Amino acid sequence: MPELPEVEVVRAGLERHVVGATLASVEVLHPRPVRRDPRGPSGFASVLTGRRVEAARRRGKYFWLPLDSGDALLGHLGMSGQMLVQPVGTADERHLRVRFGLTTGGELRFVDQRMFGGLSVSTGGADLPPEIEHIARDPIDPEFDDDLFVARVRKRTSGIKRLLLDQGLISGVGNIYADEALWRARLHGERSGDRLKRAQVVELLSHVRAVMGEALAQGGTSFDALYVNVNGESGYFDRSLSAYGQEGEPCGRCATPIRRITFMNRSSYFCPRCQPKPRAST
Repeated sequence: MPELPEVEVVRAGLERHVVGATLASVEVLHPRPVRRDPRGPSGFASVLTGRRVEAARRRGKYFWLPLDSGDALLGHLGMSGQMLVQPVGTADERHLRVRFGLTTGGELRFVDQRMFGGLSVSTGGADLPPEIEHIARDPIDPEFDDDLFVARVRKRTSGIKRLLLDQGLISGVGNIYADEALWRARLHGERSGDRLKRAQVVELLSHVRAVMGEALAQGGTSFDALYVNVNGESGYFDRSLSAYGQEGEPCGRCATPIRRITFMNRSSYFCPRCQPKPRAST
């Protein structure tokens, strides 16, 4: 699933190529991607047609395009969603779901193979769609409150990886970057928040930011052809991963083989020597 760096790469591409354009036409080719819009496919298309895109914004893994009407086009990429900018006449992608004709020339296309992602119109949501008000700020947001995050983590008894994935506490951190930051901080994901020192949480947060910054610089992480930016290009941060997806490979610090365990119906990767599992409390 695309995580914060991948969605930020897409947002930045939309800002460069779509902001200032008017949506001259909207064509919904499959109803599922607009299932969250109560207007239905025809109403979704109608309310967007003729609207100008004013900006491109993001909170966590959601992005939105504020419109001149005060509404917003709200989107989530899900597992395989892509927002592509293509020249008019380019052959349709196999999993093209929604097509937007742009007055500046070209088309904005929402492509989604698995269709877990989606688009909707947020009424009055230009500044911040109410549908995502509950989502916390992300660690690269300049208004993210470090002290509040540290204090909240240290009051929780949940494991630190679970806390990193809590979108009400900190948004945009997914499985890949959580594992990478925890490896850098030498923390096992099951260490409970209330057992961590303030300095440990501060250090972990710095690693989260560093990992995301490096991923952004490399265009995100692409394990297959499903994640691409608006120009259809893949990121290559996966070549720099130290823990995630490295089962059996030697740890870059101590050469101990990286281990994989099941976590919340997904996988966690860690070094059993550098990131020892916490002892059971008595």
